[in-house]
Amino acid sequence: MTSTSLQDSAGTAIPVPPAAKKIPTERTHHGETFVDNYEWLRDKESPEVVEHLRAENAYQEAVTAGQEPLCEAIFQEIKGRTQETDLSVPHRKDGWWYFSRSAEGKEYGIHCRVKAQDTGDKVADWTPPAVEAGVGIPGEEVLLDGNVEAEGKPFFSIGGTAVTVDGTLYAYAVDNAGDERFTLRIKDLRTGELLPDVIENIFYGVAFSPDGTRLFYTVVDESWRPYQVKAHVLGTPVSDDVVVFQEDDAAMWLGFELSADRRHLVLGIGCSEYSETRLIRFDDPAQEVTTVISRDERVLYEAEPFLLDGQERILLTHNRGAINSMVSLADPAELDKPLAEQSWQTVVGHSDDVRVNGAGVTATHLIVSIRKDTIERVQVMGLAGLGTSAQQEPVEPAFDEELYTAGVGGSDYSAPVIRLGYTSYFTPSRIYDFVLPTPEQPAGELLLRKESPVLGGYDGSDYVATREWATAGDGTRIPLSVLRHKGVKQDSTAAGLVYGYGSYEMSMDPGFGIARLSLLDRGVVFVIAHIRGGGELGRHWYEDGKKLTKKNTFTDFVDATDWLTRSGWVDPARIAALGGSAGGLLMGAVANMAPEKYAAIVAQVPFVDPLTSILDPDLPLSALEWEEWGNPITDPQAYAYMKSYSPYENVREVAYPRIAAVTSFNDTRVLYVEPAKWVQELRNKTTGSQPIVMKIEMDGGHGGASGRYVQWRERAWDYAFIADALGATELLPGAGLK
Repeated sequence: MTSTSLQDSAGTAIPVPPAAKKIPTERTHHGETFVDNYEWLRDKESPEVVEHLRAENAYQEAVTAGQEPLCEAIFQEIKGRTQETDLSVPHRKDGWWYFSRSAEGKEYGIHCRVKAQDTGDKVADWTPPAVEAGVGIPGEEVLLDGNVEAEGKPFFSIGGTAVTVDGTLYAYAVDNAGDERFTLRIKDLRTGELLPDVIENIFYGVAFSPDGTRLFYTVVDESWRPYQVKAHVLGTPVSDDVVVFQEDDAAMWLGFELSADRRHLVLGIGCSEYSETRLIRFDDPAQEVTTVISRDERVLYEAEPFLLDGQERILLTHNRGAINSMVSLADPAELDKPLAEQSWQTVVGHSDDVRVNGAGVTATHLIVSIRKDTIERVQVMGLAGLGTSAQQEPVEPAFDEELYTAGVGGSDYSAPVIRLGYTSYFTPSRIYDFVLPTPEQPAGELLLRKESPVLGGYDGSDYVATREWATAGDGTRIPLSVLRHKGVKQDSTAAGLVYGYGSYEMSMDPGFGIARLSLLDRGVVFVIAHIRGGGELGRHWYEDGKKLTKKNTFTDFVDATDWLTRSGWVDPARIAALGGSAGGLLMGAVANMAPEKYAAIVAQVPFVDPLTSILDPDLPLSALEWEEWGNPITDPQAYAYMKSYSPYENVREVAYPRIAAVTSFNDTRVLYVEPAKWVQELRNKTTGSQPIVMKIEMDGGHGGASGRYVQWRERAWDYAFIADALGATELLPGAGLK
């Protein structure tokens, strides 16, 4: 099943795409039968399927051979702007500072630590040590060298690490296939030796019990849903591991964490619409599991148990009577009553303009994450008087940009500071420590610990980011982030790229991207469309773009494209679209809806056959998708609605633009078969002459291949495909590496 080539009149070879054979498979639901000619491509163990996928790669390589110099140039620009020998800012946990180093020519990070000091000066003791590239710190220990671990392996990813409170044992989980199933090992940091305990096929996340005798981890079921939390007693056979909790509802996701003060194991069970938290006290000999609010109440919430003035309290971030969520304080005794009779104290009230995303505690302060005017913000207040009339006013670290992202990057329960991450479209990522407010310093203090260096003469003032608004067909205003090089003129001649996601209440927040500079330097106006289905404007924004309102996501994207067309910045014939995963479904939908509006479309790991996947609850994560898209198995209306926009099932006879579907063979979230089927059907139906290609990473997962250099090349390929299609291959005068 390899592709061959023809010749044009000039004798130039024209590659011919591989054509998969048609084996009709019928799928019947709600009285409707769909004939799928390419479902057989799902058998990844079939040599014929693998041969076909390799033929797709060969075709893609032939079609895109002309963009290789541009791809290489973009890769070198990414590499030239990146400080390859770099390090993270150390973060303190218990008595140690933990950090990572990256070295030039090395694909993976090296994870290290050094002993912390306790002098009695809390702020000084929580000031991270200065770490220099290539220079060791006295007493520095290497916990894990990713380059050594990855040697000889096709893939390498870490799915979780944990250290015992006393700092003697280090657990780490490694994936060498890209399928997000990890092998857990434990290293004795006193000797450097590995313990005999090895646990296979675990999911993300590991944690030691406070006494260091047990290790908690998560296991997925056959549909790749995390459904068990298990406990391994060190030194015992893995076969004896105890199931701490098992979640049997196929539509619910299970996870765990330790409470901030490490007195409880917190089990989180939920979907995007409601949840349930169960608690286990580590000092309870019976290890009794208590439920905070039953899932039967259909409340979406998170719970954090902690001590307030020596009294047990539970901090609740919840949507009970509050669509944008709020924060309340509850006495555990209240939870024994029927929900309607419980009395909670309001800590952060509900607002139609502010989305409360989460809340946590340190020993002295409450930390709240909110979203206002699309921007993620952090607020803190002292625990004294919490939930009473004496509650303190929130304090918010102040930043001086309009469009930015600030979030808690980690905090230790006993620390006098919280770690914040900050970035904007043209400000490289910064790490701050925010000294928590005290009576002597009521505004707190923001301490810059690091700004990621950008090499190659980067100057953020060469670029412009503005907030614009498109108007949807129903009158809804859609926020856009419009990024451009200052050298681009508003004369309707530039190239444009529209990016979107619009699902799962995920917000496309401002963030710096080195690779994106290569497009901007070539005069591409980059528009991020904050469409419905995301979370930028609160819970309503999400709910207006899911289930039976999902098409708002797609029409919003087209309306954002129309804004760009009319903006005066771009040539309407030079616009491309980009999106990945659920954003890949978006790409498939807009390709069918408005193919004439785009010169090129890149769909990364695209969810383009959603109906087939969600109709089969045995496929990975399918049942978990019902809350997002509806349940087409039991609901004829949901089936008909999904049928009306499913990209694979709505390919039609029109001139499609140049399309690239980028995927990975071992992706467990969006299976490679979806884009493989989609490109076949696109080629069958298109009346145009533009190539439709599939690029498949045979050793990668949902995030593509592992290793930073390989990932840079993948991004360079995507951007070169777009720039080549838009005729935006030359750098603007004065742009590029300096």
